Amino acid sequence: MHTTETFKDLLTDKLTRNLGKNIEEATDKDLYYAIASITQEEINENWLSTRRRYDEKNERQMYYISMEFLIGRLMESNLLNCGLLDICSETLRELGRDPENVYQQEADAGLGNGGLGRLAACFLDSIASLQFAGHGSGIRYRYGLFEQRIIHGNQVELPDYWLKEEYPWETRNAEEALSIHFGGEIHMHKRVDGSLEVTHKEADEVHAVPYDVPVVGYNNQVVNTLRLWSAELPAETAEILAESESKYYHHLDHMHSIEQISGFLYPDDSNYEGKELRLKQQYFLVSATIQNIIRDFKRRGKSSLKKLHEKIAIQINDTHPSLAVPELMRLLMDTEGFSWDEAWEITTKTIAYTNHTTLSEALEKWPVGMMESLLPRIFMIINEINERFCLGIYYDRPEMRDLIPEVAVIADDQVHMARLAIVGSFSVNGVAKLHTEILKKREMKPFYELYPKKFNNKTNGITHRRWLLQVNPKLSEVITDAIGSQWIAQPLKLNGLMRYSNDAPFLEKISDVKQHNKKILAQLIKERTGITVNEYSIFDVQIKRLHEYKRQLLNIFHVIYLYNEMKENPKLDLTPRTFIFAAKAAPGYHMAKEIIKLIHHVASVVNNDRTIGDKLKVIFLENYNVSLAEKIIPAAELSEQISTAGKEASGTGNMKMMMNGAMTVGTMDGANIEIFDLVGKENIFIFGLNSDQVHHHNELGDYNANAIYHTDDRVKKILDQINGGEFGSQEIEFKDIFYHILYHNDPYYVLKDFDSYIDTHEVIERNYRDQKTWQKMSVANIAYSGKFSSDRTIHEYAADIWKLKQIR
Repeated sequence: MHTTETFKDLLTDKLTRNLGKNIEEATDKDLYYAIASITQEEINENWLSTRRRYDEKNERQMYYISMEFLIGRLMESNLLNCGLLDICSETLRELGRDPENVYQQEADAGLGNGGLGRLAACFLDSIASLQFAGHGSGIRYRYGLFEQRIIHGNQVELPDYWLKEEYPWETRNAEEALSIHFGGEIHMHKRVDGSLEVTHKEADEVHAVPYDVPVVGYNNQVVNTLRLWSAELPAETAEILAESESKYYHHLDHMHSIEQISGFLYPDDSNYEGKELRLKQQYFLVSATIQNIIRDFKRRGKSSLKKLHEKIAIQINDTHPSLAVPELMRLLMDTEGFSWDEAWEITTKTIAYTNHTTLSEALEKWPVGMMESLLPRIFMIINEINERFCLGIYYDRPEMRDLIPEVAVIADDQVHMARLAIVGSFSVNGVAKLHTEILKKREMKPFYELYPKKFNNKTNGITHRRWLLQVNPKLSEVITDAIGSQWIAQPLKLNGLMRYSNDAPFLEKISDVKQHNKKILAQLIKERTGITVNEYSIFDVQIKRLHEYKRQLLNIFHVIYLYNEMKENPKLDLTPRTFIFAAKAAPGYHMAKEIIKLIHHVASVVNNDRTIGDKLKVIFLENYNVSLAEKIIPAAELSEQISTAGKEASGTGNMKMMMNGAMTVGTMDGANIEIFDLVGKENIFIFGLNSDQVHHHNELGDYNANAIYHTDDRVKKILDQINGGEFGSQEIEFKDIFYHILYHNDPYYVLKDFDSYIDTHEVIERNYRDQKTWQKMSVANIAYSGKFSSDRTIHEYAADIWKLKQIR
């Protein structure tokens, strides 16, 4: 065990050896790299022993393939899981340094965008902390999604070059590089024994070079691996091109096209080249990963490849890695010599698929011509899968023949990736109870009828170690003082807090912690925006990707409504409210960008109105990422989870804010329903249409947004204000939003749910004024949040899908 003295000695030694500096001379950046080096040494020993233990035990392992891993900063997480966070922070304070400033030297890893990537990161944490043999596989993007700047209310995207400085947590393993091939021609020859020999000629070769990042289990000496693949030009190709001066520019162009594969997270796909690059990225990831899985399996040499599915589970996170199905088939047949039937049996017993959306536009499709040109052998295999699948329905399920166009993997000159994933996997899971039921009954109903045993639910979760223990140490301390520390290993034990729901001193401690966190956030808001907010106002928070179905628009309409009420009645008795937004809009998503602009222009009017003062403030914090979320969530009092019912698969922000004592205001959508079931209607604020009602209106087409506009004076005034430039100017009007709502019939039911939303916020206002009741509600939310730990989710995956044993 380290003391502050021994840790100080280690720091001194690292700074002297690596930089020739003493502690007094060291910058915060120097200290960060020195601490990272100390931590990495602690990790490496366990990393090696974990790999050896997995090899010796030869138990089943799982590989989690995802286009995103939103891991955030790893310094504090790694220190925490190694048992070094408190001693490191204390040492820095003794040295007169602010630990926060040192830890903030790390850039947020640009490996993800939103909930999909953050979920993957939480899963990896839980897998290691629960001592399961499970690893992540992704792409080492040099640039993240983008760095968001707001200029005159407009989102501007700048490159997010998160790797411009050394990333201390990664290890490059160039000797384990693998070859990936694109384009070219396929030639097939029948061997003497009747089997087919497949050769791929004139293809472009790319090297996939692995960079390994340790995934550290909490206090248990387990270190799993997140393997990130970087696309690079093969050395021999570079030499050949470099030899000829005439080929120099071709070489540069070729090198650039290869490096683009791992260049940007989600390149712009509004044109053919962008779409093709996305497809390249997806194949690059799955080919490298599956080649790597087979190589490791053969290296262990304890089983025949016929038993691959007995030792390996592959989980594909959403539709992006669906090419894992044909790629595993290709390797088993073309490289390992299996017949189609043998390869299909192994593949369909190895791959499992998680669906994350009910939005049809998010279920990927690729043009047949593009797939055939870029991945000729893969397309041949997909085509064969489709032929056999459709013939199977035709002959075995004649009652479903009419549905073949709805389920065919290739239809309308498109390759449907979700269909490919369902057909080629042994498990299809949704990520919340409602989401799974919608998949089974509506979105994927024909597949459910074909494969009822494949479908199952695994409600998402979050790692409570990061989202409570790490980001809210004062609350964690209050919890541990009350119920002991067992909740850290067994989060369901948080329900022991319910014994204190009427304990006045305990409720006061909870209130003091929230106020402390609000003060910290208020300081950050002042630093970043120059705006002073009332620390005793309600901190009303909506932080998530900007999308119409998430309905940030409904939230800002509520702000406008309150502002109008206060202007009409200056003596209105209203609890001060600070509305906090943070969100990125996809670069090509015009309506989302318009909503960001509207939020800023409303904020400009409201925040500068002296007659309103500090009773109402609107804050938009730019460049939302994990590190910013870690500051906002502990301070949140109201968690806005207001998606159109039936559109949000699960949500995990709702779980994070609940775990930190915020109350949810939300629709009966995604995991909100399961929060409602746990905490009861008295500890959550539910409003609006449910998913059945939304579906009913969609089916009948009987909703009329214009009717609400003409009969609800509040709605009419708000829409007329944004259309008439009241929140902007003659040059800045929001006619696109106005016309989208009224002339596209309000597709996300913002106006329909407006009245219910306003009424619910009035209930929230009354509850907040009774602080004892509010604190009891807060404690109930914290107490029941243990159910939403990703530890529970991973236990369910491990038992029901992956069939993993804990390797202690």
